[in-house]
Amino acid sequence: MATGTYAVDPQPIGLPWRLWDEIGADEAAARGVFAPVYSVSEGPSDSVVLAPGDTRALRFILERCDGYCCGVDGGDGPNLACAQCGQEVGSRMDVCSFWQEVRLDPQAVRRVAVDGPAPAPADWETVLAEERLAMPSVDLTGWWGPESDVAAGVAMAHLLVASGGAPLSFKPGPVANLFRRAIAAWLPPGPTAKTVDLAGPGLRSLDPAPDISLVPRHPRTGEPWQPPDAGETVPLSAGLWLQLAFQGTWLRAPATGGMPEGVLRDDPLPPYSNRPTDPNPWACHYTLARLPAVREPWLWRIYVGM
Repeated sequence: MATGTYAVDPQPIGLPWRLWDEIGADEAAARGVFAPVYSVSEGPSDSVVLAPGDTRALRFILERCDGYCCGVDGGDGPNLACAQCGQEVGSRMDVCSFWQEVRLDPQAVRRVAVDGPAPAPADWETVLAEERLAMPSVDLTGWWGPESDVAAGVAMAHLLVASGGAPLSFKPGPVANLFRRAIAAWLPPGPTAKTVDLAGPGLRSLDPAPDISLVPRHPRTGEPWQPPDAGETVPLSAGLWLQLAFQGTWLRAPATGGMPEGVLRDDPLPPYSNRPTDPNPWACHYTLARLPAVREPWLWRIYVGM
């Protein structure tokens, strides 16, 4: 989570966990899981997710600070308590295989109103400009960071659902490089292919419009951008959408004289990977299990075969 932001996760998370064979398909569906998984959480839904540095007046519950080799994961139950009263309030996740975050139990905390009106969400032009400047290029290994791979895996699950089982057609370019190979493994080619392309702020409208439009999700509100036509949309994270829509079009070197608008400047210049992002298969599988459409026979076969 970016500093100063929060999210509400509708999915239950945390203890207790029940095995799929024990909980059953109907009860699992009531918890938002529609296909077999190893276990289903019966923890709280709607947990509030924050950046760890945005919390105050909390302390660790030391006997619950187990985790993997590099940190804590909340696997033993809530590991954070109010520093004043000792009430359990949530968990800090800070281990190599998890995003760094704090999750607050909605039953243990409450929102407090502040003076003045809530700020209006930034417009798309402002938000995407901020995302572009903050967008990571590659990690320390010289490969695209895991955020892009996970975002692509989530998008691929929604793209499979949007296909309705029909083949998908991509024109040559970044979108095809990202999705075509993975999608082709599950949707065979055919004459009735649905077209897929990018749509969003700063891009010209296509005529005819694609059957499925890949659009950015507002990083502050979570709402996807809506194209003028009523076609089907698949939301992408703003960072991944920017990589696909504009990567290679920005100036990446300091310029002499005045600094032009939009130059990506750093000392030294940031590296860029020559390897395209790959959709994370675990993220795709996880997302499909939580989409009701996975129970359709054609998509069920894909899910089971992953």
